[in-house]
Amino acid sequence: MIVASLLLIAGAATLLVLGLWQSSSVLLSGSIAASLLAAVTLVVGARRAADAPTAAARHGSAAATTAPMARVADAPPALPDPAPVAAAGSTVAIPSQMLGGPPTAAAGPESPPSAPSGDLPEAAEVDDEEPSDEPAPQQVSAADAARVSRMHTDVLVVDGRPRYHLPGCVHLMARESEPLPVAEAMELGFTPCGLCEPDSALLADARRV
Repeated sequence: MIVASLLLIAGAATLLVLGLWQSSSVLLSGSIAASLLAAVTLVVGARRAADAPTAAARHGSAAATTAPMARVADAPPALPDPAPVAAAGSTVAIPSQMLGGPPTAAAGPESPPSAPSGDLPEAAEVDDEEPSDEPAPQQVSAADAARVSRMHTDVLVVDGRPRYHLPGCVHLMARESEPLPVAEAMELGFTPCGLCEPDSALLADARRV
């Protein structure tokens, strides 16, 4: 359009010069018509040039809008999380294989401690269950009790009774007793008799040695 306008302007100028030179009204009218046509062509070309960036901008914005939509449409659907989501306040058990450690055995009830092997005598388990005729235990300090627990001197015990005694204790009269190392008797739960006081005698013998 600009080239055509320039050609029309050049033609109008040529007609204007010729019309003035020859004093021809026809040439002057042609020059005026060419000038008007050139002006119209120039205005049309200017409008088209102004509309071109707007159309390009609209095309670019439309492409920018459709491109993310196309990428979203082409994206693969998100896979659900294989791990179940725990509800609030609940606990999720994770297998030890997932943590990289060896499998652990399921926690079960603890097995009761095994009873001592052999036909060993049993002391009374609870003081409230002691027989009413059982003598009170001898009062011994913790240090003396620890020393006695390392001795292996035999004392006498009665099956089902909680005390251990010295030979000749009046509590053993008419009762069947059996010897047992004092350390083992203490491990089984027997306590020293308050009548014959075996711990005092054992400690005195140890001091003499």
